Amino acid sequence: MSEKPQNTPALLQDIKVLDLSRILAGPWASQVLADFGATVWKIEKPNAGDDTRHWGPPYLDEKSKEESLSAYFIATNRGKHSVCIDFTQKKGQSLIMELAKKADVLIENFKVDGLKNYGLDYQSLYEINPRLIYCSITGFGQNGPKASEAGYDAMIQATGGLMSITGESEKIGGKPQKVGVAVTDLMTGMYAATGILAALNYRNLTGLGQHIDLSLLDTQIAMLANQGMNYLVSGKVPQRHGNGHPNIVPYQTFSCSDGDILLAVGNDKQFKKTCEVLQRDDLANDERFQTNKARVIHRNILVPALAETFITQSCEYWLKLLKQAGVPCGPVNNIQQAMIDPQVQYRNMLFEFKNNNQIIPQIANPLKFSKQELSYQMPPPVLGSSTEEILSQELELSEAEINELRGKGVIG
Repeated sequence: MSEKPQNTPALLQDIKVLDLSRILAGPWASQVLADFGATVWKIEKPNAGDDTRHWGPPYLDEKSKEESLSAYFIATNRGKHSVCIDFTQKKGQSLIMELAKKADVLIENFKVDGLKNYGLDYQSLYEINPRLIYCSITGFGQNGPKASEAGYDAMIQATGGLMSITGESEKIGGKPQKVGVAVTDLMTGMYAATGILAALNYRNLTGLGQHIDLSLLDTQIAMLANQGMNYLVSGKVPQRHGNGHPNIVPYQTFSCSDGDILLAVGNDKQFKKTCEVLQRDDLANDERFQTNKARVIHRNILVPALAETFITQSCEYWLKLLKQAGVPCGPVNNIQQAMIDPQVQYRNMLFEFKNNNQIIPQIANPLKFSKQELSYQMPPPVLGSSTEEILSQELELSEAEINELRGKGVIG
């Protein structure tokens, strides 16, 4: 392994992000950029802020009347400066424009043309800063028959087909289910961060910024991955298989005497080893189960046979033997168990901010770079905590000018 040089620049040092987004997809993208060292100005509505500040309980301090630091908010807003500006007012629009002149990236998730009335759309800001990378996140994209409609994660999971393949099989009465976290929003945020990095490289080559048009629905269609391709190749609509896999068997959960485990048999050799552990030579030697293709076809016979053996012993008993045999498997942990997993602890995936006598728990960015460690400089911000700092340092406003703006409700 190479040594990490001392005092190296942050990965995105000197990159400034003007973040007009709220809720999850946009803030997730800007948090990734903040983790990489970008300066992020999170623009929030005075006296209200991002909606997720109030999406609780739980809150960081349940005894306080201050609801701005909900668990939801602190999950996706570390490393940002909270700047409260009301850009529905003319002066507020002017402040955003001045910040846009200094920004490298702008992220927004308003409805199509939602910022045009304020002169904050891509074309307007391109005229004052052609180097600006402007990322728009919407439910359905900037064009098309649904472009004007609002989009939220759960409805996009439904519309985009994900719910139809999530949940127990229809054969046993299962209904479509959404995923337990807002995966479409999160994946859209990751695509946004990736697209922004690509656009930054393009700007390095050409000197020009550009508009990134990203939608939740497009993301959901893209992330159907093998299931989407299963349909396109076969013409057959994929069905729900509960915790099973559409293309691999056995690749699913099994109940043991005291809980559940996940068995991930990826090839025929691993299947034979599984049968040896279970002492089920009858299954190993059955022609219906000799290959993965055959096992997929006869899953309704194989899976119940495996299940009747797994239920006879504890999770720990089977996991130990399966791991010794080299068969991929793991426990079905709840979130508490996942957080205290020795591997999670060893990889430093949890850390804390200590701020104003408060301890703010955090889940780390999973990326590990060989030349530079990520540095988490700031905790999730209190509403408006950086308004004066940014306006005075970046826009060189005087104390009197700031007080006047605050008096008129332009800033908070």
